[in-house]
Amino acid sequence: MFKVSELARRDFINVLDGRRLGPVKDMHIDGRGRVRALVLRNGKKLFGLFSAGRDVVVPWEQIKIVGVHAVLVEVGEQAAADGILYSQGR
Repeated sequence: MFKVSELARRDFINVLDGRRLGPVKDMHIDGRGRVRALVLRNGKKLFGLFSAGRDVVVPWEQIKIVGVHAVLVEVGEQAAADGILYSQGR
């Protein structure tokens, strides 16, 4: 078990292409208090100041391993590369 604050400090890596995704921005929690998805901030910047692209939503089922320093997730290549909204089964 781990704290949410610890999860927010870890790197998120896409296992499909090895790309580092952005940090946790938000969580989707159901009525029972279970985490259903994590919202990762898009790391791309426009002119180094403004976010360029959309946040990536990773369903909890797509999180493969939560390690000491990193979290491995499986997100479609194009969704992670473009920083677009990703949701499976919606």
